[in-house]
Amino acid sequence: MKRKTIAVLLLSGILLTGCGGSKMKDGYYTAEMADFSHGWKEYVCIQVKDDTIVSAEFNAKDASGFIKAWDNEYMRNMSTQTGNYPNQYTREYVRQLIEGQKDINVDLMTGATHSGDNFKKLVPAVIEQAQKGDSTIVQVK
Repeated sequence: MKRKTIAVLLLSGILLTGCGGSKMKDGYYTAEMADFSHGWKEYVCIQVKDDTIVSAEFNAKDASGFIKAWDNEYMRNMSTQTGNYPNQYTREYVRQLIEGQKDINVDLMTGATHSGDNFKKLVPAVIEQAQKGDSTIVQVK
């Protein structure tokens, strides 16, 4: 009986630690969309400390590396049409990520649903990189 108990405890411990990929490793991790959409490629960068996302950035860049949230003309046009703009929705999505951590449930914002959908694809990919401790940029389809 003792042997069975010990064997069960050992097996349980192996299963729990063997699947221990759920803990994120300290560091910086990035996931980006594989393709440009409407001239922009969205990305998420996170900083992990003690299995916690302590900072994050969600944005998009054009082929030259120019950041979407810096584009004042784009902001004015989008804000007029939708009441929303990149600097606003990217900060909101990041706020949701930092508050929700690995259990994030993204609330999409009006005028930013395409970006929100991409954010929903990028977050699990970047968290997986953090769990692996792999700081290479992961491409997401």
